[in-house]
Amino acid sequence: MDRAFSRRAMLGVAAAAGLSIAACSRSEESSGTSTTSTVSNTDAVAIATDAYIFGYPLVLMHATADSSGPVNRFRHARGLPTAADRILARTNLDTLYSTAWLDLSGEPMVLQVPAIAHGRFWLMQLLDAWSNTVHDPSSMRPRGRPDPPFTYLITGPGWTGRVPDGLTHLPMPTNTVWLLGRVQVDGVDDLPAVRAIQDQLRLAPLPAWLADHGAPTPGAPITRGQGFHTSPVADVAALDGRRFFDRLCGLMAADAPARADAPALKRFAGIGIEPGGSADALRLADLNAAAADARKTIANYVDPGAHTENGWLFHDNLGSYGTDYRLRAATALGGLGAQPRGDAVYPTIEAPAADNDGVPRTFRLRFEPGQLPPADAFWSLTAYDSDNFLVANPAGIYTVGHQAPPVAGPDGAFEVLVQNADPGPAVPHGNWLPIPATGTFSLTLRLYAPRPEATDGSWKPPRLNPVS
Repeated sequence: MDRAFSRRAMLGVAAAAGLSIAACSRSEESSGTSTTSTVSNTDAVAIATDAYIFGYPLVLMHATADSSGPVNRFRHARGLPTAADRILARTNLDTLYSTAWLDLSGEPMVLQVPAIAHGRFWLMQLLDAWSNTVHDPSSMRPRGRPDPPFTYLITGPGWTGRVPDGLTHLPMPTNTVWLLGRVQVDGVDDLPAVRAIQDQLRLAPLPAWLADHGAPTPGAPITRGQGFHTSPVADVAALDGRRFFDRLCGLMAADAPARADAPALKRFAGIGIEPGGSADALRLADLNAAAADARKTIANYVDPGAHTENGWLFHDNLGSYGTDYRLRAATALGGLGAQPRGDAVYPTIEAPAADNDGVPRTFRLRFEPGQLPPADAFWSLTAYDSDNFLVANPAGIYTVGHQAPPVAGPDGAFEVLVQNADPGPAVPHGNWLPIPATGTFSLTLRLYAPRPEATDGSWKPPRLNPVS
């Protein structure tokens, strides 16, 4: 059994489906000898390619869950990342994560968010097994009762019990759920306050909650290599075609596709890829070809719903994907857990850090008076190197805006100097963002709880203007 899937991906799925493991898994030597009598070999590969794209988020979500420790228990990020941390690509320094993988097949779970000081942003995002955001209570829209603590009952499909008084019901369409929580952190000095909030987050099965008046199972810290890393992507990519599709068949038996997926499922069933099914009728070589084609399609996908404003790329359709399977798969590969734009928007821009002669370049980003990023919570601007990690620099400056607000000039505009060299003490701390001396770099603006003008196109980020 593959390491990344050892905890439940087969045993739990087989039990839920009423199947033996063998019903959806074959030995590595099994290669298949023919396609079905009604589907040509060429068509079968094309169908399998689409099935891989369809199922990729489900397989990746379970791989990520299986690499993240026990279910139904919080894991908390306790510190801020630096350029030395090369685990989570495009990390942010604005929030600390509190994450848990829920298994709702046995009983519902209760989540309680304590009273948090007004003005401190928090978000508790709930994703189903297919990577769709289903619920996203936050400091801006807490749901349920008007005053804290905010207590939520998270239930799986088919649950028919009574919702206890004081709990807000958040039903989920799958039993596997990713709870991805974020709490605003205002720099290193603010870490103790955020850790205290994390320690008050409560997560417990409903019976235990009722019996113990909400006494939670203590959370654990996220340590290096746990919780947020890229190894699940590598684990899934390492699966050959047969193992991937056998995995997909089993996982679909436990975390069912949506009703809207019925036409696609009917097509996939023609080659045996269905909940509790098997792709044994196809040759291993054909399954591998389909997997390779699908991985290439996912990696090269360009979102037609994306748009640019002054060179900044916006994605307006992330978080819930319906039947847009290619967008769903590409987002899972590049940013599993993407938030809906009502919670945050992340316009991004990329440029070469040096000119054709290798001389480091200098850029300016000028926000005219009244044109700072419009967000009801806060905003930040972070730089990344060509590998999508924080930019190493002697000053240890990785982001401006939120923790280091820029200072306005005499004309009321805010100028951020974007360059590798330290501009010296004449430039305020929040007005310089270091970038690499060579290669490419990218900038990401993060607007938490964006205002309508940030999502309807009436506000546009300024151009990144080269000075030299």
